[in-house]
Amino acid sequence: MTEGLPMAVPAQGLPARVRIHEVGARDGLQNEKTIVPTALKAEFVHRLADAGLTTIEATSFVHPKWVPQLADAEELFPALADLGGVALPVLVPNARGLDRALALGARRVAVFGSATESFAKANLNRTVDESLAMFAPVVARAREEKVHVRGYLSMCFGDPWEGPVPVHQVVRVAKALMDLGCDELSLGDTIGVATPGHVQTLLAELNEEGVPTDVIGVHFHDTYGQALSNTLAALQHGVTTVDASAGGLGGCPYAKSATGNLATEDLVWMLDGLGVETGVDLGRLTATSVWLAERLGRPSPSRTVRALSHKE
Repeated sequence: MTEGLPMAVPAQGLPARVRIHEVGARDGLQNEKTIVPTALKAEFVHRLADAGLTTIEATSFVHPKWVPQLADAEELFPALADLGGVALPVLVPNARGLDRALALGARRVAVFGSATESFAKANLNRTVDESLAMFAPVVARAREEKVHVRGYLSMCFGDPWEGPVPVHQVVRVAKALMDLGCDELSLGDTIGVATPGHVQTLLAELNEEGVPTDVIGVHFHDTYGQALSNTLAALQHGVTTVDASAGGLGGCPYAKSATGNLATEDLVWMLDGLGVETGVDLGRLTATSVWLAERLGRPSPSRTVRALSHKE
């Protein structure tokens, strides 16, 4: 990396600090065609923590039949026990998944809902309301155990089967998730079709319906190259939590048009240039993604990783 770049030139109206919710180890690796060895996953998470990431989504306690790439959750999670000070949220699809996570000492969990009926059927084999009913006891039990709960909401900006998703429809399901008792809400652009005005309109509507900006995170996919511009729009609205995946890993196994997540390195490059603190060492993070890409047998899709690794 050329010393002093990117040059930090702050812009008005942005938060001083952003918390990156790193999803590469879960959302990224679950989309791999091959099974990544548990030891490699554990080293990946440790390297991410060493790069300064403090929230790293570790795995998913879903039935191995549905996501065989994450069938090793029981072996992986204890291998991360030495990461004191790092939040390690895990996905729990149902009460059984929560039981498995709690048995291993997980203190942060997430449920994964849909704003559209088509995706709820494809992903959960339930209607939207049936999925909310399934989440209710999961969230209630987690709260009893004083465990932090994140509510993921997918298809917030468009659906591959239904097309445009009305903002009021997204707001209804988002509010229902929060009313269950979720501590945090992640808005997912699962197929990457959002644009900045759409992002700011949805955020404003959520605020009007009583969902405050400080509990909202954003999760953009870069299908149409809009992930960074959409993130900037969210930051201008006051959002301070952004989901990203090291090296741009990931997609969605139930939505074939979904390409990779926003690359963490691309996000950090932009935020460094804006003078927004993240606590992440871009050099170490890039080295981690290069290391993993070599083991996966293909180059990273992150433009920042490619640019910086070519200069080394």
